[in-house]
Amino acid sequence: MTEREEASSRATTHEVWLPRSTTSPDHVTQRLRFIVACLLVASSSAFASPCQFESQGEGRVAAIVDARSLRLDDGREIRLSGIAPTATTKQALTSLLAGRDVMLRSADDTPDRYGRQGAMVFIDESDVSVQAMLLARGDAMASAEIGDKDCAAALMASEAAARHQTMGSWADPSAIKNAESPDDILAEIGRFAVVEGKVLSVRQAGATTYLNFGRNWTRGFAVTISKRTLAAFESAGLAIKSLENRRIRVRGWVEGNTGPRIDVRSVGQIELLGANEPTGVRP
Repeated sequence: MTEREEASSRATTHEVWLPRSTTSPDHVTQRLRFIVACLLVASSSAFASPCQFESQGEGRVAAIVDARSLRLDDGREIRLSGIAPTATTKQALTSLLAGRDVMLRSADDTPDRYGRQGAMVFIDESDVSVQAMLLARGDAMASAEIGDKDCAAALMASEAAARHQTMGSWADPSAIKNAESPDDILAEIGRFAVVEGKVLSVRQAGATTYLNFGRNWTRGFAVTISKRTLAAFESAGLAIKSLENRRIRVRGWVEGNTGPRIDVRSVGQIELLGANEPTGVRP
């Protein structure tokens, strides 16, 4: 069996994780969309192989702690790297992982300040990560926190496949926030959000650069970029000033008081959009 055939075989097995309690047309359509998304993810090595970091052990899932964390039967708490949760993430994780044997992969097994080990998680011998599965189902959003460029691109592509198929959370028109509606974004304070809009101005104040999306700098939505992060954009060949009058998609945790803010700490949090590109579907 070829590598492509093996990947296709793995993709079709994902379908059994979906509920089978109904045969309604909407359910059948959703199931077919999920199968298509998984085929897109699993049939290309561009999705399957980039996140194959060093093995950090294995274990059996004893509990799903929250939307991004699980506990193994040996007591280790694992935080899924590379994704941000949606309303359906915890339920999807339970469906995928409860009682399953998993392999952990990451560049570093150092626990975070809460004692959680960050990792890409793989079920049994699969070479498609649980993160990619969740993203392909629309049950999570790519967080752009993965430093490895190939892995980060693969996760973003998995999310894009779900957006194209309006899977999961992407079926909700409000899943992507409009930068011209700062009150809607402000309502997401403390949550991860994806925002699209046109950068009206780029301004620097002290060690912080602001991408302003509104005329009222105090109340409008803005992206903040620290001076130490600017070097990463320069290395990527993207001059921050060139974003003025460009449409972009930005993702991150919403902060702010009078006006909503997203602090950009990595290049992957910003995507350039075409002038005539439909909202929310950029691959």
